[in-house]
Amino acid sequence: MSDLHPSIVALVSLAANIAANHPKQGLCQVDRLREYGVAKTQIDAVIEIARHIRDEAAQALDTQFDAAYAPVKVDPFAKITVMQAACCTPTASGQSCC
Repeated sequence: MSDLHPSIVALVSLAANIAANHPKQGLCQVDRLREYGVAKTQIDAVIEIARHIRDEAAQALDTQFDAAYAPVKVDPFAKITVMQAACCTPTASGQSCC
């Protein structure tokens, strides 16, 4: 098994920090990525994708909370399964997060 290149580890760590709303937000990884010579456009793409995933997750949690908080109503269609959309949606600029 080969080890991941440090730039890949830093990109993954940056994305995870942003998506998880970590207080440090992966800023030290940005410094490392610059030192490794990773292009700003690549760093920007990772940041955009991570923020998009974070925002989708927050929106889904808010929707679940709102549904649970809403007054209980009898819905005759409640047991009907609705097909979900694709596993993720693209970011505003069209970046795929899948």
